Amino acid sequence: MFRLQSSKVLAVDMTGDAVKAKNGSMVAYDGEMAFKKLSGGGEGIRGMVTRRLTGEQMTLMEVKGRGTCWFADRASEINLVSMQGDKLYVESSNLLATDGGLRTGTEFTGLRGASQGNGLFTTTVEGHGQAAIMSDGPAVVLRVSAQYPLTVDPGAYVAHQGNLRQSFQSGVTFRTLLGEGGGEAFQMRFEGDGLVYVQPSERNTIAGDV
Repeated sequence: MFRLQSSKVLAVDMTGDAVKAKNGSMVAYDGEMAFKKLSGGGEGIRGMVTRRLTGEQMTLMEVKGRGTCWFADRASEINLVSMQGDKLYVESSNLLATDGGLRTGTEFTGLRGASQGNGLFTTTVEGHGQAAIMSDGPAVVLRVSAQYPLTVDPGAYVAHQGNLRQSFQSGVTFRTLLGEGGGEAFQMRFEGDGLVYVQPSERNTIAGDV
């Protein structure tokens, strides 16, 4: 149902089913479509409360109908992720759309969210289907295995999936190695078996400070 019209435009072909997408990301459609805003990201009361507490904003809309709908957001690169009953963790600003049957939620991420000023929770997507995530420039998918753990700059992190343990290392970031950072900084470390999506451009963080 999901296909890339180009690297920056997602086309979704619908036959009476529904998708959830970032509010305001629809750029065109044909056929008959109905749009409904989902408060709090569509996770119900718990999602609304956690996002209000953390200040993190992720407003989704439900699109249902017959025809084709096209989505894009600020010319970001779009990456399709196939879900086979597993869970995808993604920064809320990087989530573009999901199959209507996939469940979205929030999960506590601790230190990283607090230090970035983006709240203490990250967005989760779970179930069987497809999700579309965005990146600033073409995303790189990196494999993590037991033999090869991965360390990521938090500003370049987009999402991860699989059986991964996420931890935080205080100290030096890649930027402070070049003398461009300040304060006590940190890195994200992934161990286990899974995939990590990173982008070639760093989002604005508070200098990675803890």
